Amino acid sequence: MCLGIPGQLVELSTGHEHLARVDVSGVTRVVNIGLLEDEHLQPGDWVLIHVGFAMSKIDEEEASLALESLKMMGQAFGDELEAFRLSKISPVA
Repeated sequence: MCLGIPGQLVELSTGHEHLARVDVSGVTRVVNIGLLEDEHLQPGDWVLIHVGFAMSKIDEEEASLALESLKMMGQAFGDELEAFRLSKISPVA
């Protein structure tokens, strides 16, 4: 199952304008933020991530509600976090 999962931007890539490092429940990964190029993203912003792409910018309250809802799904949330943790990444340059 693939879910949209909230992540907080930690760092924008200086080497590639469409990449950023995000934190999802303590797991950090590089995701593509190119679909949100008109959002003027910055560290601290929250985004909804699906299959390695930031799909929309969300506020902190929406991110918190989404994470709580996902946690109530039990194993599906754990599986999604594990897949996120194990995904291959490229460092932000």
